[in-house]
Amino acid sequence: MRKHFLLALAIGAFATSCQKHDANINTEPAPISAETLVKIKNLGFGTDGVRKVNDGYLVEGDIVLTEELLNGNNSAKLLRIAGTEQYRTTNVVSAPRNITVKVSNLGSAFIAGTDTAIARYNRLGLSITFSRITSGTAAITITGFNQGPSGGYITLGSSGFPTSSGAPYSSILMNTNSAAYGSNPNVLYVGSVIQHEIGHCIGFRHTDYYNRAYSCGGSAVNEGASNVGAILIPGTPSTANANSWMLACSNGGNRTFNSYDIIALNYLY
Repeated sequence: MRKHFLLALAIGAFATSCQKHDANINTEPAPISAETLVKIKNLGFGTDGVRKVNDGYLVEGDIVLTEELLNGNNSAKLLRIAGTEQYRTTNVVSAPRNITVKVSNLGSAFIAGTDTAIARYNRLGLSITFSRITSGTAAITITGFNQGPSGGYITLGSSGFPTSSGAPYSSILMNTNSAAYGSNPNVLYVGSVIQHEIGHCIGFRHTDYYNRAYSCGGSAVNEGASNVGAILIPGTPSTANANSWMLACSNGGNRTFNSYDIIALNYLY
């Protein structure tokens, strides 16, 4: 996730967004090769503002595409030009399974936020469950980075999509900079961001993939058909899905699953 700062004279106001950045992004990103941009486009992701990060390439401002995903055998399945339903990626987590989560070197608000997100998933009775561990190797590790605002945005967190072997994406990064969550982070807000990031880790695209202007403002962008990036989840709405936990931009506070989110989660898991 990220916050979008709107500045007017001496008064600063901000709206939040669900875009995510890696901790090691430079202010002036290195150019991306035309070959890589073609691969990203073929996967059904936008190519504006693509950045190279440690694990691959950051797209849509908040999603890490790994080299495995870019160079894999991504055959077309249930594909369409993005409409207004919910979407998943080709790779999903193999189930049933319990997914362990560990919070490493972060404060109490991030630990409590993780517990909040885990409890929200576990209450749904899915074929995947989550549990937080404090030692050993976890399936998903949540760590921190410190990065201030840049270009009108500040990163809130980052994650990616499941592997081809059915494992969840293994890393969530959360911004510890005071401009991200303040000096006294709200647990429900932090938990909502982590809940969103976990959604990516288990294979969900943004609900407004078809038009991120719906939650973020700006120009309408429909990224089109793909061979991996957006697979329709049946039973989700044919109109804009307000307050979904996977909207590209957040409401700046507490946001959990709405009724259509629960349909999508139960369909997949």
